Amino acid sequence: MSLSRMLIYVFFLVSGSSFAQTKLQIEGLKGELEKNVNVFLAKYDATEISGSLRFQLSLQQDIETALQALGYYQSEVEFTLSEGAGKATLTVAITPGEPVKINISDIVLIGDATDDPQFNAVLRSQAPEVGDTLHHGKYESLKSELLSLALRKGYFDATFSRSRLEVIPELSQANIHLHFDSGKRYKFGEVTYSGQQIRDKWMQSLIPFEPGQPYLASELGEFNQILANTNWFSAIAIEGATEQIDDYTLPIIVKLEPRLRNSVETGIGYSQEVGPRLKLSWFKPWLNDRGHSLNADLILSGEEQNIEARYKMPLADSPSDFYQFQYGVGVKEYSRQDNVRTKVSNLAAERHWLLESDWYRIASVRWLYEEATEFEQTTTSNILMPGIRFNRLRQSGGQMPRSADRLLFNVEVSDKRWGSGANFVRVRGRAGWIGSVGNSHRFVTRADAGAVIGAAIEDLPPSLRFFAGGDNNLRGYGYESLPLQDESTDVVGGRYMATASVEYQYRVRGNWWLAGFFDYGSAWQDKPEFKRGVGLGVRWASPVGPVRLDFGYGLDSGERKAFKIHFALGPEL
Repeated sequence: MSLSRMLIYVFFLVSGSSFAQTKLQIEGLKGELEKNVNVFLAKYDATEISGSLRFQLSLQQDIETALQALGYYQSEVEFTLSEGAGKATLTVAITPGEPVKINISDIVLIGDATDDPQFNAVLRSQAPEVGDTLHHGKYESLKSELLSLALRKGYFDATFSRSRLEVIPELSQANIHLHFDSGKRYKFGEVTYSGQQIRDKWMQSLIPFEPGQPYLASELGEFNQILANTNWFSAIAIEGATEQIDDYTLPIIVKLEPRLRNSVETGIGYSQEVGPRLKLSWFKPWLNDRGHSLNADLILSGEEQNIEARYKMPLADSPSDFYQFQYGVGVKEYSRQDNVRTKVSNLAAERHWLLESDWYRIASVRWLYEEATEFEQTTTSNILMPGIRFNRLRQSGGQMPRSADRLLFNVEVSDKRWGSGANFVRVRGRAGWIGSVGNSHRFVTRADAGAVIGAAIEDLPPSLRFFAGGDNNLRGYGYESLPLQDESTDVVGGRYMATASVEYQYRVRGNWWLAGFFDYGSAWQDKPEFKRGVGLGVRWASPVGPVRLDFGYGLDSGERKAFKIHFALGPEL
């Protein structure tokens, strides 16, 4: 045989069916073993699979590594290559063999962590015991968890004084020697601020821990959130002064940069009946070294013009609690109701408490003066209402959160005995929830309900009555178009209101989403006539919050043009 023919023969012997499309088939495994082998073999592209000896050797090494990670060191791997017309199948028959069992489990805690319940809980739940099958992933996970927990709880000198894993494949045994020396636990030291513009008394009351308290990383996270919630600072950096450590005490340094003294935000909306709506907000996050702030909103639309200002005064011993005073004036025309126009003045004093459960409790006293012209009759109302409100908002995931929930409950009482113009109790409740499945599916639900108990509907100023319709609660219907005018009493608005909404959103690309929704509800005086609205929408997760464009259809509107366009910018809950 010539040299050239011999080389060609050897080439085909080594390459096997490299010129044919080869299918890989794994046999003999199930459960976790099969999953782990598949993970290791996922790196091979379909074009790389062949029957060559080189590929078989590479495949065998990966399979053995995958099985050893789960404690199987005596596996057997056999290859069978079958060829057909233009196709080939490489069958890999695997016998995992007997697993390696833990013979010695010498796992010891040393140092202050010996009496720490969390470390002992980790060992109880994760430490391998004698007789368990060796699992390298769980062994490494235990080591990582001990080190991570030590860092979170202030055991900064923690180390493994002994870390040895002995595997004896021929005996199917493994010996673990893991000695974790936590050392001493560090304590919080004094907190030093720099760059702050607020008095030290207010700043010290923000610290959620005391000097000498055992270190806990979550306390620093809470501290950072408290500082951010004040809206006083544009930049916050909290770090430990490691060079100043003395007697296992870690001083904390907080570097701050004040926010700009003025900021302006805008919001826009649109509906077919009202036209464009504009909101302009001016915010002074700090007016003085006691952290007082001022916020003003201007709302303009074809039927409503309103301006409102709020002055906030944080308490020195607890800045998350505060007093707030607000005043607003406005003019409103109810475009969906004939001949209705109001002029409103609001003055309120509030006391806010942040409760441990993340709820805000707000006690308030509100004075309302309203001049209303309804069907060519003008009335004035002087209402004085003490009230109590509970509010909670939780969210995660930025301006367009992946998850969020909001709850609000408000009660206001008016009584002629203290000089108010009517006797009634006004109740309002709201709930909202946002959830996500994966990165491309969001669900948004909202519910809103209210009632006025006591006074006759005609004795209530229009701003205290309830309306439904528009982009906030019942799409497919005009803004505050429900209930329809009551011809028997010549009044607008309702004594009761209840609406609910369910919405599904699908990410099309990047920050763009499509939405489908169903809304249900109404406002009424005596007997409800619930309405349904359905539609589609577009969402854009803009840098300043969700932008929503909805095309709604009122199934029960009774109008020839039941199709409505709604546009809004701002939070979904």
